[in-house]
Amino acid sequence: MKKAILYVNQFFGQVGGEDKADFEPEMREGLVGPAMELDKQLQNAEVTHTIICGDNFMGSNEEEAVKRIMDFLEGKEFDIFFAGPAFQAGRYGNACGVIAKAVHAKYGVPIISSMHIENPGVEMFKQDMVIFPGGKSAAAMRKDIKKMAAYGDKLLAGEQTGTAEEEGYYVRGIRHQVWLESKKPAADRVVEMLIKKLNGEEFQTELPIPKLDRVEIAAPLKDLSKAKIALVTTSGIVPVANPDRIQSASATRWGKYSVEGMDRLEGGVFKTIHAGFDPAAADADPNVCVPLDALRVYEKEGVIGKVDEHFYTTVGTGTTQGEAARMANEIVEHLKAAGVDGVIMTST
Repeated sequence: MKKAILYVNQFFGQVGGEDKADFEPEMREGLVGPAMELDKQLQNAEVTHTIICGDNFMGSNEEEAVKRIMDFLEGKEFDIFFAGPAFQAGRYGNACGVIAKAVHAKYGVPIISSMHIENPGVEMFKQDMVIFPGGKSAAAMRKDIKKMAAYGDKLLAGEQTGTAEEEGYYVRGIRHQVWLESKKPAADRVVEMLIKKLNGEEFQTELPIPKLDRVEIAAPLKDLSKAKIALVTTSGIVPVANPDRIQSASATRWGKYSVEGMDRLEGGVFKTIHAGFDPAAADADPNVCVPLDALRVYEKEGVIGKVDEHFYTTVGTGTTQGEAARMANEIVEHLKAAGVDGVIMTST
């Protein structure tokens, strides 16, 4: 029986929630959390170890986290490495991608994960590893793990695998030379496609070009000392009553709040409603997320011309690209109307 190892974060490693996001890497022999379902689904391997690491620890100490995990794996026998599923959790998706990529680079074993389409880890790592489309939350755990295990079994059995579309994982942009059963020359195939295109019929190109949303880099400000600067954040800082009812995750709303006459944002007047990080520091001092205090100093020193009378806020965790683009376009209209020259955008 071949051997598999699974990587999970602190939540699925049953260590704790956001309060344990700084949990340091640990390898446990046997099955923890999702490893039990993965071991059940695998037919050609058994899960021998579970690696657990807090999302914040991996994000803030990536080099150290990877080194420690590589040390754990030294001398261990394993034939395949799984990470996740990470669902729509961005930090978890990043962690899965980082460690899986490192494991493959050192040990050359297959690496498999699962993430929701809106998880930034998909775009970051789909070229480096096989990532199956997953659900938004842990409610899809069994279904997501089943897909990961089924493909892993295929690889371990040495079976012939198909394209990304055929197997169901995200297209990786990797092209392989294959011999078609039809043995039809490329010249004939391209003429057939051209005729279909001219006749308005459907056809499938053999060289799909991905459409990327490219944003041109803005020109630098000519004179910062005369510029009006606005603060925009995805950290969820809002007045304590959250008057616009911005969601704590998967946001579809944003807020615009006055800072006129304020030298800083006061705790108890403002807070964060963000569900993706420990709110203690931000609630105590909202300026760690929305640095109004620092900008006021620059304003008084003449480094910048003026701080905009409002700051703009929403929540980034779980928010889809589509909703983020829509909210950004709406906020931009307000920034233009206010004569804003530049934006300081803060995240978490």
